[in-house]
Amino acid sequence: MKYKLIALDVDGTLLNDEHEVTEQTQKTIQEAARQGAEFVLCTGRGPQNSIPFMEQMGLSGYVISHNGAATVKVDTREVVHQYAMDAKAIVPYLDYFRKKGVHFDVNTAFQMFVDDVEGLAVEVRSMYENYLMLPSVLPPLHDLSDPIVKVTAFGQPDTMDRVHQDIAAWTPEFNILRSGEYFVDLMHPEASKGNALKQLAERRGYRQEEILAIGNYYNDITMLTYAGLGVAMDNSPLEVKAAANEVTASNNEDGVHAALLKYCLS
Repeated sequence: MKYKLIALDVDGTLLNDEHEVTEQTQKTIQEAARQGAEFVLCTGRGPQNSIPFMEQMGLSGYVISHNGAATVKVDTREVVHQYAMDAKAIVPYLDYFRKKGVHFDVNTAFQMFVDDVEGLAVEVRSMYENYLMLPSVLPPLHDLSDPIVKVTAFGQPDTMDRVHQDIAAWTPEFNILRSGEYFVDLMHPEASKGNALKQLAERRGYRQEEILAIGNYYNDITMLTYAGLGVAMDNSPLEVKAAANEVTASNNEDGVHAALLKYCLS
Protein backbone atom coordinates (compact mmCIF):
# COMPACT_ATOMS: atom_id res chain seq x y z
CA MET A 1 0.00 0.00 0.00
CA LYS A 2 1.42 3.38 -1.06
CA TYR A 3 0.05 5.31 1.93
CA LYS A 4 1.19 3.76 5.20
CA LEU A 5 0.08 6.46 7.68
CA ILE A 6 -3.45 7.83 7.26
CA ALA A 7 -4.42 10.91 9.25
CA LEU A 8 -8.14 11.56 9.69
CA ASP A 9 -9.85 14.62 11.07
CA VAL A 10 -12.87 13.67 13.18
CA ASP A 11 -15.74 16.20 13.17
CA GLY A 12 -16.95 17.02 9.67
CA THR A 13 -14.67 14.32 8.21
CA LEU A 14 -14.75 10.91 9.89
CA LEU A 15 -18.10 11.64 11.57
CA ASN A 16 -21.30 12.54 9.79
CA ASP A 17 -23.53 15.34 11.04
CA GLU A 18 -25.08 12.91 13.53
CA HIS A 19 -21.62 12.58 15.14
CA GLU A 20 -21.37 8.96 14.00
CA VAL A 21 -18.93 6.80 12.04
CA THR A 22 -21.05 5.00 9.46
CA GLU A 23 -20.79 1.22 9.17
CA GLN A 24 -19.47 1.54 5.62
CA THR A 25 -16.71 3.94 6.57
CA GLN A 26 -15.75 1.84 9.58
CA LYS A 27 -15.48 -1.34 7.51
CA THR A 28 -13.32 0.41 4.90
CA ILE A 29 -10.97 1.79 7.57
CA GLN A 30 -10.70 -1.67 9.13
CA GLU A 31 -9.88 -3.21 5.73
CA ALA A 32 -7.16 -0.63 5.07
CA ALA A 33 -5.76 -1.34 8.54
CA ARG A 34 -5.78 -5.08 7.83
CA GLN A 35 -3.76 -4.37 4.70
CA GLY A 36 -1.11 -2.55 6.72
CA ALA A 37 -2.15 1.09 7.01
CA GLU A 38 -1.72 2.84 10.35
CA PHE A 39 -4.46 5.32 11.24
CA VAL A 40 -4.14 8.39 13.45
CA LEU A 41 -7.01 10.68 14.36
CA CYS A 42 -6.03 14.37 14.12
CA THR A 43 -8.67 16.38 15.88
CA GLY A 44 -9.52 19.45 17.89
CA ARG A 45 -11.04 17.12 20.48
CA GLY A 46 -9.12 15.94 23.51
CA PRO A 47 -7.89 12.34 23.76
CA GLN A 48 -10.68 11.39 26.15
CA ASN A 49 -13.37 12.01 23.50
CA SER A 50 -11.39 10.91 20.45
CA ILE A 51 -9.74 7.67 21.63
CA PRO A 52 -13.20 5.99 21.95
CA PHE A 53 -13.59 6.25 18.15
CA MET A 54 -10.27 4.46 17.67
CA GLU A 55 -11.40 1.75 20.08
CA GLN A 56 -14.79 1.50 18.37
CA MET A 57 -12.99 0.76 15.09
CA GLY A 58 -10.60 -1.72 16.73
CA LEU A 59 -7.56 0.51 16.13
CA SER A 60 -4.58 1.16 18.36
CA GLY A 61 -1.74 3.60 17.76
CA TYR A 62 -2.08 7.32 18.42
CA VAL A 63 -4.41 10.29 18.41
CA ILE A 64 -3.20 13.80 17.67
CA SER A 65 -5.53 15.84 19.86
CA HIS A 66 -6.26 19.50 20.63
CA ASN A 67 -5.44 20.45 17.02
CA GLY A 68 -1.92 19.13 17.35
CA ALA A 69 -1.15 20.34 20.86
CA ALA A 70 -1.01 16.84 22.44
CA THR A 71 -0.24 13.44 20.90
CA VAL A 72 -1.39 10.46 22.95
CA LYS A 73 -0.89 6.70 22.67
CA VAL A 74 -4.25 4.97 22.52
CA ASP A 75 -3.61 1.85 24.60
CA THR A 76 -1.61 3.40 27.46
CA ARG A 77 -3.00 7.00 27.39
CA GLU A 78 0.63 8.16 27.48
CA VAL A 79 1.21 11.74 26.32
CA VAL A 80 4.10 11.25 23.90
CA HIS A 81 4.36 14.93 22.97
CA GLN A 82 2.64 18.16 23.91
CA TYR A 83 3.07 21.89 23.28
CA ALA A 84 2.69 23.64 26.64
CA MET A 85 1.34 27.20 26.69
CA ASP A 86 2.65 30.05 28.84
CA ALA A 87 -0.03 30.23 31.54
CA LYS A 88 0.72 33.86 32.43
CA ALA A 89 0.34 34.94 28.82
CA ILE A 90 -3.13 33.35 28.71
CA VAL A 91 -4.58 35.63 31.40
CA PRO A 92 -5.32 38.71 29.19
CA TYR A 93 -7.23 36.49 26.76
CA LEU A 94 -9.35 34.99 29.54
CA ASP A 95 -10.01 38.51 30.85
CA TYR A 96 -11.13 39.56 27.35
CA PHE A 97 -13.49 36.57 27.04
CA ARG A 98 -15.01 37.28 30.45
CA LYS A 99 -15.44 40.99 29.70
CA LYS A 100 -17.15 40.24 26.37
CA GLY A 101 -19.32 37.46 27.82
CA VAL A 102 -17.73 34.85 25.52
CA HIS A 103 -17.75 31.25 26.76
CA PHE A 104 -14.33 29.58 26.92
CA ASP A 105 -12.66 26.46 28.22
CA VAL A 106 -9.09 25.79 29.28
CA ASN A 107 -7.56 22.42 28.38
CA THR A 108 -4.73 20.28 29.59
CA ALA A 109 -4.06 17.09 27.61
CA PHE A 110 -6.75 15.13 29.49
CA GLN A 111 -8.84 17.71 31.33
CA MET A 112 -11.15 20.58 30.41
CA PHE A 113 -12.10 23.47 32.69
CA VAL A 114 -14.68 26.28 32.62
CA ASP A 115 -15.48 29.09 35.05
CA ASP A 116 -18.93 27.79 36.03
CA VAL A 117 -20.09 24.22 35.35
CA GLU A 118 -23.51 24.55 36.99
CA GLY A 119 -24.34 27.79 35.20
CA LEU A 120 -23.58 26.63 31.65
CA ALA A 121 -26.06 28.00 29.11
CA VAL A 122 -28.27 25.37 27.45
CA GLU A 123 -26.54 25.68 24.07
CA VAL A 124 -23.10 25.40 25.70
CA ARG A 125 -24.07 22.31 27.71
CA SER A 126 -25.57 20.78 24.55
CA MET A 127 -22.30 21.41 22.69
CA TYR A 128 -20.31 19.58 25.36
CA GLU A 129 -22.77 16.69 25.35
CA ASN A 130 -22.43 16.37 21.56
CA TYR A 131 -18.67 16.21 22.00
CA LEU A 132 -18.97 13.67 24.85
CA MET A 133 -17.41 16.00 27.41
CA LEU A 134 -18.33 17.49 30.75
CA PRO A 135 -15.83 20.10 31.99
CA SER A 136 -14.69 20.75 35.55
CA VAL A 137 -14.50 24.07 37.40
CA LEU A 138 -11.40 26.08 36.49
CA PRO A 139 -9.04 26.52 39.46
CA PRO A 140 -6.40 29.27 39.62
CA LEU A 141 -4.08 28.61 36.68
CA HIS A 142 -1.06 28.16 38.93
CA ASP A 143 -2.87 25.30 40.69
CA LEU A 144 -3.13 23.18 37.53
CA SER A 145 -0.83 20.18 37.80
CA ASP A 146 -0.52 19.63 34.03
CA PRO A 147 0.45 22.07 31.27
CA ILE A 148 -2.26 24.01 29.46
CA VAL A 149 -2.27 23.02 25.79
CA LYS A 150 -5.34 24.83 24.40
CA VAL A 151 -7.89 27.52 25.18
CA THR A 152 -11.11 27.46 23.15
CA ALA A 153 -13.73 30.19 22.78
CA PHE A 154 -17.23 29.12 21.74
CA GLY A 155 -20.14 31.13 20.37
CA GLN A 156 -22.27 32.02 17.37
CA PRO A 157 -20.33 32.45 14.10
CA ASP A 158 -20.69 36.25 13.98
CA THR A 159 -19.42 36.50 17.57
CA MET A 160 -16.49 34.22 16.77
CA ASP A 161 -15.70 36.35 13.71
CA ARG A 162 -15.36 39.39 15.97
CA VAL A 163 -13.39 37.51 18.63
CA HIS A 164 -10.99 36.13 16.03
CA GLN A 165 -10.50 39.55 14.48
CA ASP A 166 -9.92 41.22 17.86
CA ILE A 167 -7.40 38.84 19.39
CA ALA A 168 -5.59 38.14 16.11
CA ALA A 169 -4.56 41.82 16.17
CA TRP A 170 -2.77 41.42 19.51
CA THR A 171 0.93 40.60 19.86
CA PRO A 172 1.15 37.11 18.32
CA GLU A 173 2.02 35.05 21.41
CA PHE A 174 -0.10 32.07 20.35
CA ASN A 175 -1.34 30.20 17.33
CA ILE A 176 -4.86 31.67 17.05
CA LEU A 177 -6.92 29.33 14.92
CA ARG A 178 -10.49 29.24 13.65
CA SER A 179 -11.04 25.55 14.31
CA GLY A 180 -14.74 25.46 13.47
CA GLU A 181 -17.64 27.72 12.64
CA TYR A 182 -18.37 28.14 16.37
CA PHE A 183 -14.81 27.91 17.75
CA VAL A 184 -11.61 29.92 18.06
CA ASP A 185 -8.57 28.17 19.58
CA LEU A 186 -5.42 29.52 21.20
CA MET A 187 -2.39 27.22 21.29
CA HIS A 188 1.39 27.29 21.52
CA PRO A 189 2.74 29.04 18.39
CA GLU A 190 4.26 25.80 17.08
CA ALA A 191 1.21 23.64 17.79
CA SER A 192 -0.62 22.50 14.67
CA LYS A 193 -1.90 19.28 13.17
CA GLY A 194 0.80 19.46 10.51
CA ASN A 195 3.67 19.79 12.99
CA ALA A 196 2.28 17.04 15.21
CA LEU A 197 1.79 14.73 12.22
CA LYS A 198 5.36 15.40 11.09
CA GLN A 199 6.69 14.52 14.55
CA LEU A 200 4.62 11.35 14.71
CA ALA A 201 5.69 10.29 11.21
CA GLU A 202 9.34 10.70 12.16
CA ARG A 203 8.74 8.79 15.40
CA ARG A 204 7.09 5.94 13.47
CA GLY A 205 9.57 5.95 10.56
CA TYR A 206 7.23 7.07 7.76
CA ARG A 207 8.32 9.24 4.85
CA GLN A 208 6.22 12.27 3.92
CA GLU A 209 5.15 10.67 0.63
CA GLU A 210 3.76 7.70 2.56
CA ILE A 211 1.22 9.87 4.41
CA LEU A 212 -2.40 10.50 3.43
CA ALA A 213 -4.40 13.15 5.31
CA ILE A 214 -8.14 13.83 5.07
CA GLY A 215 -9.82 16.88 6.62
CA ASN A 216 -12.48 19.53 6.18
CA TYR A 217 -11.65 22.80 7.95
CA TYR A 218 -9.03 25.53 8.33
CA ASN A 219 -7.33 23.74 11.22
CA ASP A 220 -6.68 20.83 8.84
CA ILE A 221 -4.74 22.84 6.26
CA THR A 222 -1.33 22.28 7.85
CA MET A 223 -1.73 18.50 7.80
CA LEU A 224 -3.23 18.49 4.30
CA THR A 225 -0.26 20.41 2.96
CA TYR A 226 2.31 18.36 4.91
CA ALA A 227 1.00 14.95 3.82
CA GLY A 228 2.11 13.33 0.60
CA LEU A 229 -1.55 13.44 -0.41
CA GLY A 230 -4.02 15.84 1.18
CA VAL A 231 -7.71 15.18 0.58
CA ALA A 232 -10.43 17.71 1.46
CA MET A 233 -14.03 16.77 2.13
CA ASP A 234 -16.68 18.21 -0.18
CA ASN A 235 -18.16 20.02 2.84
CA SER A 236 -14.90 21.98 3.25
CA PRO A 237 -14.58 25.76 2.72
CA LEU A 238 -13.07 26.73 -0.63
CA GLU A 239 -9.75 27.69 0.96
CA VAL A 240 -9.38 24.19 2.41
CA LYS A 241 -10.20 22.57 -0.92
CA ALA A 242 -7.62 24.81 -2.59
CA ALA A 243 -4.96 23.70 -0.10
CA ALA A 244 -5.64 20.00 -0.74
CA ASN A 245 -4.47 17.84 -3.63
CA GLU A 246 -7.85 16.18 -4.09
CA VAL A 247 -11.48 16.50 -2.97
CA THR A 248 -13.69 13.60 -1.91
CA ALA A 249 -17.41 13.35 -1.07
CA SER A 250 -18.88 15.05 1.99
CA ASN A 251 -18.92 13.69 5.53
CA ASN A 252 -22.61 12.80 5.05
CA GLU A 253 -21.78 10.86 1.88
CA ASP A 254 -19.01 8.64 3.32
CA GLY A 255 -16.23 10.77 1.87
CA VAL A 256 -13.56 9.01 3.95
CA HIS A 257 -14.75 5.66 2.63
CA ALA A 258 -14.63 6.96 -0.96
CA ALA A 259 -11.12 8.41 -0.52
CA LEU A 260 -9.74 5.21 1.02
CA LEU A 261 -11.23 3.11 -1.77
CA LYS A 262 -9.73 5.37 -4.43
CA TYR A 263 -6.28 6.00 -2.99
CA CYS A 264 -5.58 2.97 -0.78
CA LEU A 265 -7.74 -0.02 -1.70
CA SER A 266 -8.14 0.22 -5.49
